[in-house]
Amino acid sequence: MNIMSTSITGSEDHAAETAPLNTPSRIKAIVGACSGNLVEWYDFFIYAYTAIYFAASFFPKGDTTSQLLATAGVFAVGFFMRPLGGWIFGWLADTRGRKVSMIISVFMMCAGSLLIAIMPTYDTVGVAAPILLVVARLIQGLSVGAEYGTGATYISEIATPGRRCFYGSFQYLTIIAGQLLALMTVVILQQALSAEALHTWGWRIPFFIGALSSIVVVYLRRSMHETATKKDMTRKGAGSLRGLFKHKRAVALVVAFTIGGSLYFYTFTTYMQKFLVISAGFSPETVSFIMTAALVGFMFCQPLFGLLADRVGIKTHMLMFSGLAMVLVIPLLYSLQSITSPFTAFLLVLGGLVIASFYTPVAGIVKAELFPPAVRALGVGFPYAVGNAAFGGTAEYVALSLRSQGIEAYFFVYVAAVLSITFIASMLMPNLSRYGYISGSGEIEERTGLKSCVKPYAARI
Repeated sequence: MNIMSTSITGSEDHAAETAPLNTPSRIKAIVGACSGNLVEWYDFFIYAYTAIYFAASFFPKGDTTSQLLATAGVFAVGFFMRPLGGWIFGWLADTRGRKVSMIISVFMMCAGSLLIAIMPTYDTVGVAAPILLVVARLIQGLSVGAEYGTGATYISEIATPGRRCFYGSFQYLTIIAGQLLALMTVVILQQALSAEALHTWGWRIPFFIGALSSIVVVYLRRSMHETATKKDMTRKGAGSLRGLFKHKRAVALVVAFTIGGSLYFYTFTTYMQKFLVISAGFSPETVSFIMTAALVGFMFCQPLFGLLADRVGIKTHMLMFSGLAMVLVIPLLYSLQSITSPFTAFLLVLGGLVIASFYTPVAGIVKAELFPPAVRALGVGFPYAVGNAAFGGTAEYVALSLRSQGIEAYFFVYVAAVLSITFIASMLMPNLSRYGYISGSGEIEERTGLKSCVKPYAARI
């Protein structure tokens, strides 16, 4: 059976299985998917926010900087486990079902958080303490790598036509909400406990909260509707890398979208907190206020821009994001570098995040449209995780390295250059409403290329 017939059969199977769902059941399924996303990202980021309190507990006594560097290294280990998680759980979702993959991923995040919460200190077990911490972060890294690809695939399949981008927007909304929830948890503990209590035992509380929350998510996900069909899960090449790379152009598009989208996202979220302190000269307290306010605004942009994407199309949104970001990222970062007003800094950061809002609501949907059901979760998760680790995960390192050499402005150019690749890929991508695997005929490989950006949509009707 050729690609074309495979895609059509998969679409028919999918439609037949999801059609009986009414709106409340569909919303319940999406809540189950997104609640896991929120908890996963809460668990993943609570590590970064509490590291200053537990660093001395897991590493040999010495200066604080070396202990924090060690914990940062363990954080990075978790980040670079995502490609492996995207691969393993992409295969699992494509061959055993989306629901099974998402339940196991939450169990793994629960296990990682619980392990950190009850972990003995270096004074108690010696070198076993940092080893156990690495194991916990490896488990969590695998889990986060699993969650994005399978979650995006599930939402794209369960959502109704004409509302996929709106429903898809809640994936990034819950990513941002997870970061904010982690930050708020630490702030509350800082107000409720003394510094000594936080360093001694209080830092464990957020990890217990994460583990308990994961159990709630497992309960929600047990009743989720399965979107993968038996026919697709048993199809030849389902969930395999060999089957995935039959869709080379789709894989290339995912990587191209991810490197620009992730680099820009992490530049204006995680790295921006340091950039405003070391380059703009704001106090850490002021920066925390600026970034919290900007992230709240960014979070509420998600469903609004998702609705807009459903009206104007994913290709238009990708072109708007990559084009605006490529042109404006350098002036935005230059302005932030020299700004003195906190309010103006907030407006500039929020402006950068509004540009990102053209990308984030469609990020999962655009990738899911590029692959047939038999390799969709793998196609969404694995290339994304590779691009995310290579460019999103290294954003801060590249920026700080260039700054240490006195050429910080080169980082601005670097971000713009990577975004130019995303812009070109957006131009080359076909109209997904006509040629995507979920919404159209599945002619991605045939239609990706120069013709898709030269011919107007009307010429392809």
